Amino acid sequence: MESLFPVVVFLAIATLGAALARRLGLLAPIVLVVLGLALSFVPGFPQVELDPELVLVGILPPLLYVAALETSVPAFKNNIRPILLLAVGLVLFTAFVVGLVLHLLLPQLPFAICLALGAVVAPPDAVAATAVARRVGLPRRVVTILEGESLVNDATALVLLRVATMATVGSAVGTDKIAIEVLRSTGGGILIGALGALVFGFLHRRITDPLLDNALSLIIPFAVVFTAEHLHASGVVAVVVTGLVLGHKLPQLLSAASRLQIGAFWRLVRFLLEGLVFLLVGLQLREVLRDLDEPIGSLILITFAVLAAVFLTRFVWLFPATYLARLVPRVRRRDARPSPKFPIIIGWAGMRGVVTLAAALALPLTLAGDEPYPRALFIWLAFAVIVFTLVGQGATLPLVARRLKLPQDDPVQDALSAAGVQQQASKAAQDRLDEMADSAPDAVVDRLRRAVEDRTNMAWERLGGDERETPSQAYGRLRQEMIDAERDVFRAARDSGRIPEEVLVRAYRDLDLEESLLREVEK
Repeated sequence: MESLFPVVVFLAIATLGAALARRLGLLAPIVLVVLGLALSFVPGFPQVELDPELVLVGILPPLLYVAALETSVPAFKNNIRPILLLAVGLVLFTAFVVGLVLHLLLPQLPFAICLALGAVVAPPDAVAATAVARRVGLPRRVVTILEGESLVNDATALVLLRVATMATVGSAVGTDKIAIEVLRSTGGGILIGALGALVFGFLHRRITDPLLDNALSLIIPFAVVFTAEHLHASGVVAVVVTGLVLGHKLPQLLSAASRLQIGAFWRLVRFLLEGLVFLLVGLQLREVLRDLDEPIGSLILITFAVLAAVFLTRFVWLFPATYLARLVPRVRRRDARPSPKFPIIIGWAGMRGVVTLAAALALPLTLAGDEPYPRALFIWLAFAVIVFTLVGQGATLPLVARRLKLPQDDPVQDALSAAGVQQQASKAAQDRLDEMADSAPDAVVDRLRRAVEDRTNMAWERLGGDERETPSQAYGRLRQEMIDAERDVFRAARDSGRIPEEVLVRAYRDLDLEESLLREVEK
């Protein structure tokens, strides 16, 4: 009972914080981190010592999995070059620059432990990138690149952190050992992820009960990560590969009922976990400050230097990576030279999050030979990077996006593409109906033909202007009023005892599904 109470309190605060953020028009991650920072100093408020294993194996896998499920594989493949340049190249570059800066400021420390901190603060967070980028309304390709980067970069950072930690505690680390570690972590993660997609895809295809499909979906990220970690492969890579493959094939693997239920379930899980994660990050401040014993002048200098290195290296890497690659004719033909606005906004969106803090807490307690080092300072630096990038950059990202006036995705082009595909889909539906028309009454066939025509007309209506109500909008408005009237009748009948509760539940379920469809049409 006592151990469960803080969890309920944190979830309640995370929910209220997210509601407050929506009310104020602010980004929920920033509000929750600031709220956690404030609550960490409230006397008697429950404190949580964040367990890195809980984060890396318990919280991160489901968040990565649902992000991978929702990632477009064709878009990911089309942007694989910038994604890998950020997720691999930039992470390594940032780690070495931060490690070098820290080593210059603290020359008594081995470069390996400084590099370990560089690996800790190098990767932008998957949760932060997804939560902030979509909320800000960045162009679709920018969101794809940021999400793709955040799905892969944790694996790069954690492999580098593992190698640096091995060197820190006295293990011999040669080129052959690094190559083996990279191959085992990355290659093993890809193989386990592909195997997981094969096995769980087979199970999804065989299951017909939406509840069982939902339960299996929850098990998948943990099963894949536990298997990968047991074999010393990258659990991050494994769960991302499984999520990408299953997400791409999900329309063929699940029934409509399963897809609806799983979609609703994962939206709830992501909402709760994201809120909890950002709140917990803020709540760590008091614990982080408690163990610090650095002189204030030295602390400010080192913190400022690391923050500057983390912030500037992203831009120093991005501009050459964006424009030098286009000196290659094949790249230039496939991908036109973008405006400088794009590397600026991608650079500004490099928020760090809970993975950075978890990795910092996983740093070794001592160096080789049990030699001490300022571990509390390293954890503080990681925490400072999280707060600076998430609160500072995250809070100003909408302003930067507005000032840059980024070209937005063309809604007319989207609607035109959707209408064209809907026209083809309606033609296929009509052809299939013609083949089977003899097996049903004429009235049923005519009703189905009208339904197909309505869907086609609805798609083309979206190309019209916003100055007048379309027929579909008028239908939705009036049908909503009718649904409300039907609900009132069923509820009154239940209250008066004319129908049992089960009848009311079935009627409400049908009306709720129809209303949900109306809401989707209005979007």
